[in-house]
Amino acid sequence: MTFVSDFEPRALWAHFDKILTIPRGSKEEEKIRDYVLSVAERAGLDHQVDATGNVVVRKPGTPGKEGSPATVLQSHLDMVNEKNSDVEHDFSKDPLRPVREGEYLTADGTTLGSDNGIGVAAMLAIMESRDLVHGPLDFLFTIDEETGLTGAGGLDPSLLRGRRLLNLDSEEEGAVTVGCAGGADTLLRLRLQTLPSPEKVSVHRVRLHGLNGGHSGIDIHLQRGNAIQILARMIHAVSRGTPGFLAGIQGGNKHNAIPREAWATVVIPEEQSSGFLEQVQEQFELVREEFRSADPGMALSIEDVPLPAEVWTTDTTWNVLRLLVALPHGVVAMSNDIPGLVETSANLAVVSAEGHELSVLLSSRSSVASALGWIRRKIRAIGFLAGARVDEHDGYPGWKPNLASPVLQVVKSVHARVLGSEPHVAAVHAGLECGIIGEMIPGMDMISFGPQIEFPHSPNERVKIDSVGRFYDLLTAVLEELAG
Repeated sequence: MTFVSDFEPRALWAHFDKILTIPRGSKEEEKIRDYVLSVAERAGLDHQVDATGNVVVRKPGTPGKEGSPATVLQSHLDMVNEKNSDVEHDFSKDPLRPVREGEYLTADGTTLGSDNGIGVAAMLAIMESRDLVHGPLDFLFTIDEETGLTGAGGLDPSLLRGRRLLNLDSEEEGAVTVGCAGGADTLLRLRLQTLPSPEKVSVHRVRLHGLNGGHSGIDIHLQRGNAIQILARMIHAVSRGTPGFLAGIQGGNKHNAIPREAWATVVIPEEQSSGFLEQVQEQFELVREEFRSADPGMALSIEDVPLPAEVWTTDTTWNVLRLLVALPHGVVAMSNDIPGLVETSANLAVVSAEGHELSVLLSSRSSVASALGWIRRKIRAIGFLAGARVDEHDGYPGWKPNLASPVLQVVKSVHARVLGSEPHVAAVHAGLECGIIGEMIPGMDMISFGPQIEFPHSPNERVKIDSVGRFYDLLTAVLEELAG
């Protein structure tokens, strides 16, 4: 146990402290699932794992509340595994290293997993509780949320008794989420034409790093830089007067994280190498000034590397650069109905080159189905113009707000009574499993809330420590109110 287990409420933080030691990247949830099941067995609670790997635990109502309508509590078990490139960490076995920074808890160079580990820990604390008042509870722990909500998509709905659901995956204290965006990924595959490396050349690894990145949904409006696109933009601008070649490019790790780092291998004739590097530095200074507020830590590193056996042809080099410059990234449209809400966005998420093929992954989001279809068609059209093969992955639905929700009225009333303020009711530009569950179980009355979590999906992720206690107070008070 670390200092984390000493935070209040201890019942919640002790579980989160344990969760920090358990590998739980998307599609690798076996150990965290085993931990959930061990807690259920220790508490003597009925539990079941569906064919997809989701866990449902059932707890009877407390004395006198056994006949109340059942309520579903829901969180996802997986986390986004992201780290700074200079950090040695094996997510498959190494525990996360918590660090306290004033009012916040963060991790040492990696994601913290408070998204959605705090929600999981809260549910485990309630499973074990003996002094809380509540009706019958279904605890739904889903898997693989972060790579497309596939766990929720494979849920066996017959396992759930409740028809009102509290999703604990929101990340803004004082806010109640009543709707979310739908989303889908697109993968472009471009054939790379190569030729033997020429002689009398200089080879440089140009690396852009130190950007903030963040969640490609809830942070997209912050207009942070995309390392992939900025790097391509810089090289594209410089290469117009330089007969050079690319021999590799890579950036980003996850479809739902804004890329923080990217690098390219550039091969330049020796006599033009110094001029090329000077121009790259000039472009970088312009970009750094442009993003100085959003990404003050942006940095450029250039190092000499060995000459590869092959380089991309001039036509391929230009085709790749034009493709990465042309693809959409960032906010595409704001909502006309909800002030301040991003309606549609795209994230140029990952680029990698293996062998003779370049892969480019983009993630699109929108709260309007037709707009989501349009931005995906735009990406497809750009891909086709570049000569790429286009694979469009199945997406997930959005969640339409219901401001007349009975659960919403309860949460608003309890929030005012327990925390002394009316919550902000809003939709979020991110994928929540409520969209899938609501489509799967018509009539499910849903709401989402959580503590203050900032910069998820990046090594800057942090949770405001005292907000967790207020979140837990709100959650337990809502459960008592729902018990009648």
